Amino acid sequence: MKRALIIDDEPLARMVVLEYLQDFKDQIEVLQECGDGFEGLKAIQQLQPDLVFLDVQMPKINGFEMLELVDSPPAVIFATAFDEYAIKAFEAHAVDYLLKPFSKERFNKAIEKYLAISPAAVITKNTETLLEAAAQSPAQNERIVVKTGTKVKIIAVQDVEYLQADDDYVSVVTAEGAFLKNKTMAFFEKTLDPGQFVRVHRSYIVAISQITRLDPYEKDSHLAILKSGAKIPVSKTGYVKLKQVLGI
Repeated sequence: MKRALIIDDEPLARMVVLEYLQDFKDQIEVLQECGDGFEGLKAIQQLQPDLVFLDVQMPKINGFEMLELVDSPPAVIFATAFDEYAIKAFEAHAVDYLLKPFSKERFNKAIEKYLAISPAAVITKNTETLLEAAAQSPAQNERIVVKTGTKVKIIAVQDVEYLQADDDYVSVVTAEGAFLKNKTMAFFEKTLDPGQFVRVHRSYIVAISQITRLDPYEKDSHLAILKSGAKIPVSKTGYVKLKQVLGI
């Protein structure tokens, strides 16, 4: 018996999934219905489901952002009206996606596909790859969602002063403090707007708007002085990138 969650802010959409699942009641048990990403995240952490039926466009945090906060994501079947870009990612990496409104026949195909997939590790890897692909969508680049203990914090990209490598994490630094995100510097370098953020050092990405001046430092290197007073090392390569963006 597979254990599942339904995470969607639309009661009618959740009802449709429940109704369609009646044909699979001997194979899939619905543990809980969740009306938003916060509730869904909590349920995944507590109940450890095998499968999640997930909407993408939800208030507070969307489906992608919720999955990013899960340490070991379960298998995911998306039920969404998301854009064409994301659909291409779903086709390549998700267990399946259901484009609303979907028929019972299409739903059954998704379930049969899920039940045929093994092992679970492959599903998890596909979910991780999907998140990497989805992050390239402009809609995903306006904020950074992080966990701070049991709480979830949403950081607007314009509030980020700089990012710093921190072992297997990246420290996202704002005026409120530093917050760890389980991503790589390469991920942020690829997804953040290159006109607003520059990787000035292998361990630092800086918001251009925060730089007040550049001071010479050691041989072939500089320091970027930020509005906050922070001093960020700038490598020779990083200095070239900065000059290009700043037009100097």
